[in-house]
Amino acid sequence: MEEQFQLIGRYQYSSEAIIYKGKLESEGIEVYIRDNNIVDSNPLYSNAVGGIKLFVKNEDVAKAQIILSEVSQYSLDDNNQLIKCPKCNAEQVDMVTSIKDVKSFLAFLFSVLIIFIPFYSKYKYKCQSCKFEFN
Repeated sequence: MEEQFQLIGRYQYSSEAIIYKGKLESEGIEVYIRDNNIVDSNPLYSNAVGGIKLFVKNEDVAKAQIILSEVSQYSLDDNNQLIKCPKCNAEQVDMVTSIKDVKSFLAFLFSVLIIFIPFYSKYKYKCQSCKFEFN
């Protein structure tokens, strides 16, 4: 029996997979997610099971790949434009968490000690080209 579905993406977290699933479904493509319950129950299992998998029907693979290639993997501003690095003017900018002051370090340390998700962290943008961090 021939397979009816093809894998088009793997994601570390279910929130990423759900965003891409929503984008594909808004374009009329039927999408199936696998292993999201395993990863949601314990996020450390994500690497063990190969992440959360996104599948589409064989006849929709080409269209789905085009749609996913149009989605930017980098940070956008309020006008839906790619954020540019002020140092090198590159558009490959990601949002990252930063521990550079005492308050964020203490919050991180306290969270680790009580095995809890950090409740305070500072977010900055980081250029993938020159590694410059900015607000």
